[in-house]
Amino acid sequence: MSTAPTNIRSLNARPEGEEDAHALSSTRLTLEPLASDSFKNKAYAALKNVIAGMDVYRNRSDIRLDERQLAQDFGVSRTPVREAMAQLEREGFIRSVPRRGVYVVRKTKREVIEMITAWAALESMAARLITKNATDEEIAQLRKMFATFHDGQVAAHLDEYSEVNIEFHQTIIRMSHNSVLINLAENLFTHMRMIRRKTIVERDRVDRSIEDHAHIIEAIEARDTDRAEELVRTHALGLADHVARYADYLD
Repeated sequence: MSTAPTNIRSLNARPEGEEDAHALSSTRLTLEPLASDSFKNKAYAALKNVIAGMDVYRNRSDIRLDERQLAQDFGVSRTPVREAMAQLEREGFIRSVPRRGVYVVRKTKREVIEMITAWAALESMAARLITKNATDEEIAQLRKMFATFHDGQVAAHLDEYSEVNIEFHQTIIRMSHNSVLINLAENLFTHMRMIRRKTIVERDRVDRSIEDHAHIIEAIEARDTDRAEELVRTHALGLADHVARYADYLD
């Protein structure tokens, strides 16, 4: 198999039945030339990244992945793309429908609530470990993440805040320095990223998010282990409660 080109064209994912003119925004990838044995791994990472960036829960129509187009964009045969898709299907990100195609999975309300509950357990333990193991310099980064959103700036930069909010929770996991916990959270976080992007703009989620994050950071800075653990767990379960009450689009 020949080496893939350096510049890869955009990956295309579109709702079923829509023309290319109405396709979802594509993501341009620039990859280094690949050895043949790494095609599957690179295709897997790229596809997972694209799926994580989709507004899965804002779009009610099914989102179909075009295997042939993806292979063409990567400049490789369809085999590594198919292998990457098989792995993503095992992890619950996509589903294959015979004679119809491959679709991005949209979780049910019950599944989303169960994922958030599991995340609450992992993230609250991570917060506990941070108070015991993280350096002062690492902890200081948490407050810096929100430094640009004071004095009513959140409403004007909601998309930016949404991404910082997601990064905040990912950072808490990473700062635990527990490799097993980090690995357990990896795939779960991709699902969490998609649902957080949708829910952050609903009702009073932004204001509550800012307040909760401030209290969490204060507890971690004080290295108040029990309070930090409790606040992070309560914050996550608050999202589960919000989904249970208001996420009718998941029914």
